[in-house]
Amino acid sequence: MDSANTYDDPAPVRGCASRAPRALATEAVHAGRDDLARQGLHAPPIDLSTTYPSYDSRAEAARIDAFAVDGAEPAGPPVYGRLGNPTVARFETALARLEGTESAVAFASGMAALSAVLLARVSTGLRHVVAVRPLYGSSDHLLTAGLLGTEVTWTDPAGITDALRPDTGLVLVESPANPTLAELDLRAVAHACGTVPLLADNTFATPVLQRPAELGARLVLHSATKYLGGHGDVLGGVVACDEEFAGQLRKIRFATGGVLHPLAGYLLLRGLATLPVRVRAASATAAELARRLTADPRVARVHYPRLGGAMIAFEVYDDPHEVVSRVRLITPAVSLGSVDTLIQHPASISHRVVDEGDRRGAGVSDNLLRLSVGLEDADDLWADLDRSLGDI
Repeated sequence: MDSANTYDDPAPVRGCASRAPRALATEAVHAGRDDLARQGLHAPPIDLSTTYPSYDSRAEAARIDAFAVDGAEPAGPPVYGRLGNPTVARFETALARLEGTESAVAFASGMAALSAVLLARVSTGLRHVVAVRPLYGSSDHLLTAGLLGTEVTWTDPAGITDALRPDTGLVLVESPANPTLAELDLRAVAHACGTVPLLADNTFATPVLQRPAELGARLVLHSATKYLGGHGDVLGGVVACDEEFAGQLRKIRFATGGVLHPLAGYLLLRGLATLPVRVRAASATAAELARRLTADPRVARVHYPRLGGAMIAFEVYDDPHEVVSRVRLITPAVSLGSVDTLIQHPASISHRVVDEGDRRGAGVSDNLLRLSVGLEDADDLWADLDRSLGDI
């Protein structure tokens, strides 16, 4: 078995015995579900309760006090929906296993997850963030505007070490980056961070293609709305990390209320089961489309990561707005990672909130289009692109 696709079990479901490492495809299907057969269940149950009965208020108080100390998940039955939910916990267990971390903490959206990380650092007096562009536009805006009391220093990867200060609490990168698909050497970046935690946004790559924790990142961020859900019907975010940091995030989540709804947790757990199949199939189609776009005289430049994946960015000679307006099979919409192919103009939508000079400096040109390749046939998608690119 290929060791690169073999996964230890750092976060077993409570009560499960230790077992041998499992391959990615197996882990994606079974993680978070290991206890179901013993309960006489096949599909994971959805627990929609917001509160749970308890006749021992002294014990309940002790459990809440224990949570307040280190944010560890309370032992025993659930207490309250904002403190934790069994269905969401299954998704967290599964995602931690796929990313190879001790724990994972889920939130109502990817931005809620990032906000919790920033608040966790600010609360300890570490308000300075070092970040590398490009990032997702809303992440860029959150840092630049200082909305959570942070101060950001933007730098290139070579400048990370020099940008660190005594009050630096986080280094934030995204690779492949949104929307240019620029790639970073995460191992080198982690080394440059020293003792400062590195947060790597792994939304585009997913653990199918890359596991940042193995390369030195302490925190791995996902907009679970994208590939983890995979069907464009659920919002969510998650941070995979060590248990110590997870405890801090759970306390922030409890205080701010950015919880993931149980139904969303169920849909995300279900999405993980097909994640390897979806990512690999869409990636194969994307590679073929990138090849055809590269050879097309109507396309000025194609960005496709060495890592692979289902995302393509390309710059056109024609008016990009006209290209978007002409698609028929492809859906002109924001977001990515769905089973259907989406196209959008980053300078108008996902990165509109970023200052124009900063946006262009990060490689997000006005002629750049971003394509999230789905599961359709490659020839059908090319026929739509070919017609939409127009005449030269």
